[in-house]
Amino acid sequence: MRIFLGVLLCAFLVAAAGAQDLRPWAGGATPPLTLRDLEGRPHRLEDYRGKVILVNFWATWCEPCREEMPSIRKLRQSLAGEPFMVLAVNLAEPESRIKHYLEKVPLDFPVLLDRDTAVAKAWGARILPATFIVGPDGLIHFSHTGELDWSKDSVRKRIVATLRR
Repeated sequence: MRIFLGVLLCAFLVAAAGAQDLRPWAGGATPPLTLRDLEGRPHRLEDYRGKVILVNFWATWCEPCREEMPSIRKLRQSLAGEPFMVLAVNLAEPESRIKHYLEKVPLDFPVLLDRDTAVAKAWGARILPATFIVGPDGLIHFSHTGELDWSKDSVRKRIVATLRR
């Protein structure tokens, strides 16, 4: 009976964690982020100062990552005209695999290449997908680990509130 209750409690805690929206950040300073996109253009986090940036660590082999990409695109489109940016950081995959995925699911934001996963490690992105919301001040305000429907009203409201700070 104890084992059954323990398993039930674990299942409840995992479900509750997955149901959460964005978690306030208490993890310290924002790590640097300087990576190239698929076209070879450099992107530095500090280049986007003054905007809210959604930094999403993902991989094509990660099913929850693939599942949430359309909702990130939808969030991005719903905030068109706002100082909001998405940077999708792919972890150590061949460009051919990423491009093949993008043929099926086109994205309207940069896909950056973390070839050696050094940036993901610096950001503490150990479980994918891992997402961080960086405010206009350059500080991380929120984070989320695991799949999230980024088009949910509660999530969008937090992003908009961060935009208005």
